[in-house]
Amino acid sequence: MRGLYRLLTRWWTAFALAISLAMLATAHAFERFAGLAPCNLCLKQREVYWGAVAIALTATLWHVISRGSRGTPRIAAFLLAVVFTTGTITALFHLGGENQWWELPAACAGGGGVDLEAMAALAFGGATERAVLCDAVTWRFLGLSMAGWNVLISAALAVFSLLAAKRPKDARAPRP
Repeated sequence: MRGLYRLLTRWWTAFALAISLAMLATAHAFERFAGLAPCNLCLKQREVYWGAVAIALTATLWHVISRGSRGTPRIAAFLLAVVFTTGTITALFHLGGENQWWELPAACAGGGGVDLEAMAALAFGGATERAVLCDAVTWRFLGLSMAGWNVLISAALAVFSLLAAKRPKDARAPRP
């Protein structure tokens, strides 16, 4: 178990990169193959993962180029914790709107008197696809919507990122 912890913390940015890319691929697969168009908040949640990809790719390349002499840069793990925490908050806001715990902005939800379809038709000069509302749940698994699953996954990634940033000194450098 301790060896697994050392491996995860030493190469955390590579794992975070792979998980972030997998999350983006899953979101795009649901859009492409299942026909589930994303709402505005879904797209914001994807932006978080793209930010994580940028940080994790840079840090992983640095780790490989420097031959991993000190392990993954701790500042990158901390930045990933901040990014994944932002993703958790965004997904929690989306989940709360879906469950009517609070009201979402008018540009995102069905209420507020804003006709998104009419605005899009005016802007693009014709018929458009129906706008996807952030407060409508289109998919659930084990009682959780995509936003709910994203809360759990983003929170777990934030915790692992903090563990990687705070790893013990013996996990950072190889023993002679």
